[in-house]
Amino acid sequence: MSAPPTGRPDVVVVGAGVAGLACALRLQQEGRHVLVLERDGRPGGRVRTDRVDGFLLDRGFQVLLTAYPEAQRWLDYEGLALGHFYPGALSRVGNRFTRVANPLRRPGDAARGLASPAVTLPDLAASARLVGRAKAGPLQHLLSRPETTTLDALCNLGFSAAMVERFFRPFLGGVMLDRSLSTSSRMLDFVVRMFATGSAALPHDGMEAIPAQLASRLAADVLRTGVAVQAVEPGAVVLAAGERIEADAVVVATDGRAAAGLVAGVELPSFRGGAYLQYAADASPVGEPTLVLDGTGQGPVNDLAVLSDVQPSYAPSGAALVSATVVDPRGATDAELDAAARSQLRSWFGGQVDGWRTLRVLRIPDSLPAVTPLGPLDRQLRVGGVLVAGDHRAHASLHGALETGRQAAESLLA
Repeated sequence: MSAPPTGRPDVVVVGAGVAGLACALRLQQEGRHVLVLERDGRPGGRVRTDRVDGFLLDRGFQVLLTAYPEAQRWLDYEGLALGHFYPGALSRVGNRFTRVANPLRRPGDAARGLASPAVTLPDLAASARLVGRAKAGPLQHLLSRPETTTLDALCNLGFSAAMVERFFRPFLGGVMLDRSLSTSSRMLDFVVRMFATGSAALPHDGMEAIPAQLASRLAADVLRTGVAVQAVEPGAVVLAAGERIEADAVVVATDGRAAAGLVAGVELPSFRGGAYLQYAADASPVGEPTLVLDGTGQGPVNDLAVLSDVQPSYAPSGAALVSATVVDPRGATDAELDAAARSQLRSWFGGQVDGWRTLRVLRIPDSLPAVTPLGPLDRQLRVGGVLVAGDHRAHASLHGALETGRQAAESLLA
């Protein structure tokens, strides 16, 4: 446990995830005395990376979308030494892989995709309409447009059933952890805008390098780790150990479940979750930094990436790190899930799959707050006399977490 700072703080921030760190940094910029309390032994919250046998294992399949405006505001991309995904995907259709490319960034690959069973000429025209709509106007206007479900929005834009089933359902199903595509069409526009104007990337030291970079900018007495907060009230927090800390203001910047337990009036959000299978392989089965999708819908693996193809530091020399996502584990045991995933992946990559070593099967039932039509994308940050920040107050993304943290700070500064 880190030592407590001296002096009464102006603001106590509960939680050192990216929302809490952004909040603290913004307040620090204006000379405020901030105290950040974090339950775990290190900052980061849900953005976490573990080192296992020389592999970097993120908590689930997480990526940084470089077009996030708040990420551009707060992060030093050069310092993160990013590795980038190919702007497109390989979709497993029948007994072969079909390439689906971003037509803005890989027009030649997108045109060649017309020879595949997943893409038609009307699909390319619909893609242009989708991207044009997503890029139009300020970002905040995009998040307040009339909405429907993602599935209805794709159909209304004229995408073929084959394109929806073989690309959008597994791709967006993995991004939103929602293969039903019942997520708000506002999130569809947001996600498409981010992928159309930037890239998906991984830091050299894993996704936890992001909160670590933010935390490194805090003054020495700001962050206090290994401290559990038991109760929150306007102007004070009470620790599980019994200590009471008073301040001019309190910001609760935890995940949605913890915030609902600490602040009366914060509703417990609905969550979407998944299971993540991480394998050590002797060599990459893909050979390029490309997301691989299950275009058959037969699962259980929805998507797969060889993360060491994207960022070589994720695996030791002479090895590869394979990460597979199961959107709906359906109550299977870890052993059953692993066996079913291997059976599916063996049909993709052959007998090499038998030699893969399972590093871990990680289940995260609350990976993302669900964003459904008619559900608010911009909840009030001030609740019951305290400020509440986190992606559950905006939209399920790193951008949403960083943005609400900054907004909470600026609300106090105002």
